[in-house]
Amino acid sequence: MKKIVKFGGSSLASAEQFKKVGAIIKADDTRVYVVPSAPGKRFKEDTKVTDMLLHVYQTAADGKNIDNEMAAIKARYDEIIEGLELDFSLDAEFEEIKANLIAEPEVDYAASRGEFLNGKIMAAYLGVPFIDAAEVIFFNEEGALNTYKTDKILAARLAECERAVIPGFYGLGKNGKVKTFSRGGSDVTGSIVARAAKADVYENWTDVSGFLITDPRIVDNPKGIRYITYRELRELSYMGASVLHEDAIFPVRKAGIPINIKNTNKPEDEGTWIVESTGQKQDYVITGIAGKKDFCTVFITKAMMNAEIGFCRKVLQAFEENEISIEHMPSGIDTMTVVVHADEFMNKEQSVVSAIHRLVEPDSVEIESGLALIAVVGRGMKSASGTASKVFTALSNKGINIRMIDQGSSELNIIIGVKNSDFDNAIKAIYDTFIS
Repeated sequence: MKKIVKFGGSSLASAEQFKKVGAIIKADDTRVYVVPSAPGKRFKEDTKVTDMLLHVYQTAADGKNIDNEMAAIKARYDEIIEGLELDFSLDAEFEEIKANLIAEPEVDYAASRGEFLNGKIMAAYLGVPFIDAAEVIFFNEEGALNTYKTDKILAARLAECERAVIPGFYGLGKNGKVKTFSRGGSDVTGSIVARAAKADVYENWTDVSGFLITDPRIVDNPKGIRYITYRELRELSYMGASVLHEDAIFPVRKAGIPINIKNTNKPEDEGTWIVESTGQKQDYVITGIAGKKDFCTVFITKAMMNAEIGFCRKVLQAFEENEISIEHMPSGIDTMTVVVHADEFMNKEQSVVSAIHRLVEPDSVEIESGLALIAVVGRGMKSASGTASKVFTALSNKGINIRMIDQGSSELNIIIGVKNSDFDNAIKAIYDTFIS
């Protein structure tokens, strides 16, 4: 058994949290490779170290003195080192970082140093080798991960170390400079390490005990999800649910490695298992509920449009010409609805309407804004009859009007469109119907 363990910023924000992490790692000999994030907030009003580093970058880029900013960041790390009672110093690393930022300010380099420095401390605390991610994770000219080179070099490097610390969030760009993933990218690093190490499990430790069925800001104390498939997670992440960086799924999915989301502050909790497939009995018919606000619908009508070859393609061309991405596209015999993000669409709406008229000569084009989309997701929906009916009844009983319905061919999810103002009540109604 071999486990890769990634710890988020809240898990490593202070010496006290570091000690919890150390105890978790030492409690299981199969936890062999550790991927740390940069220190997060210690308290609500605190600042994440990555944000502090980005401020230093901007100060350096503006040609201003960065001594005070660098001292504040060093104080954060010194506090952790002293709290762990380590005979260890980051003085040399801070001198190098300062010199590099003054000589040639690079935003990715600055942002990545939080993980780099935390990785150094973690390696010293555990007494294991430190592997700089810039030596084993590589990006291509387009800025995407160079999977082949990364897997080959990282696997060879890991084979030399029974245990190691590899900082998350960054690697080396094709130009020889440090390049970062998007924010939250330490999740991706953990997944890459898990694949290269041919791990049995990828444990992702954070400050929550796995995924919840829905947003706790909307529903009080929602139930947790024990098992969720990669496909279900993709559907929920797409609609706004976020515990894990969604790009972290792909490296381990291909390798068939399960992900276990666990809570650093409650390590005894089982958390959520993210798997390719499972025969585990579900607690409920649905797995999760997620959603987003502020969409627009463009409702196009034209008699006999179903007989007009290329009609849909031409409509979509109108959006492509205006560089607007499509979210959903339910249609009927003589109608077609295109759902788009309001913030992308509103400044270009008349240009899109004009293009639609030019390309397909519709009978009418109607625009409606203020739409919220809610996804009801669950692999159990395939074998349970009446799921859609229960959703519609739940909303009807609360006086919520459904403005749009779209069900995927996989029967994995149902997308419901409601007014922005009905968003919270709609989620509560669906949750109460299936869970409570």
